[in-house]
Amino acid sequence: MPELPEVETVRRGLAPVMDGVRIARLTQRRADLRFPFPDRFAERLEGRKVVRVGRRAKYLVTEIEGGDTLVMHLGMSGRFSIEPPASARRCPLGDFAHAAGGTAKHDHVTIEMSSGATITYNDARRFGFMLLIPTAELDAHALFAEIGVEPLGDALTPAHLATRAHGRKTDLKAFLLDQRNIAGLGNIYVAEALYRARLDPKRSASVLALRNGAPSPRAVRLVPEIKAVLEAALQAGGSTLRDYRQADGALGYFQHSFSVYGRAGADCDNAGCTATIKRIVQAGRSTFYCPKCQR
Repeated sequence: MPELPEVETVRRGLAPVMDGVRIARLTQRRADLRFPFPDRFAERLEGRKVVRVGRRAKYLVTEIEGGDTLVMHLGMSGRFSIEPPASARRCPLGDFAHAAGGTAKHDHVTIEMSSGATITYNDARRFGFMLLIPTAELDAHALFAEIGVEPLGDALTPAHLATRAHGRKTDLKAFLLDQRNIAGLGNIYVAEALYRARLDPKRSASVLALRNGAPSPRAVRLVPEIKAVLEAALQAGGSTLRDYRQADGALGYFQHSFSVYGRAGADCDNAGCTATIKRIVQAGRSTFYCPKCQR
């Protein structure tokens, strides 16, 4: 499933084509994805202007004029491709995102913008979804009511981690994957951040706080590494695992920089470390770490 950097990369591809532009026509080719499409989906969007394409955690949140927000989730294999207006197809590469792969039979939604650009949502596994939620009710909606702070924002601090982790017995990995603590972190970037911070994923989350509830040195070390690994992934265009693509059809390349994820049995990258990367299973999911460097 795409994680925060992948979703943010897609948002950055869609925003230049959608922000401030009116939806001229929407074609819906099936009744549902993971969930049924909203009632009168096309009718409710056609003719309305997109205020801005945003992101909250792993969701694309597209504000529509008139008080609605289009919430979109990519699921396991969802992708958007963009065909620029005919008048712009000779523009230098980078002005528009161009059409991407994906079998046409899995093209479930097509959005034609008033500019002439066409956006197609393709989802082979149909685990993604699209919802229309009144903007005023968005924060209270079940999808967003308990979502934690954005990891790239100012609200993610050592003090925040300490407050959430104080006295907690759950392991560090589970704590960081809990969307109520930090929004948008998934298995890949939790593994990489813990490696960079030299923290054992099996340790209790309580190590992020001192007895008095203040942030521990481990929390101080972890926060900048979370931000750094996400920023590095954004610079690389995300990680291409299974079906993920950017909105312009390009692959993400951060997987070529993984230090631990998917590298079980490989040598640790740290100079002087003689250990090999280990894989264990926590809560049914693979965990990769260095048993020597991560304590």
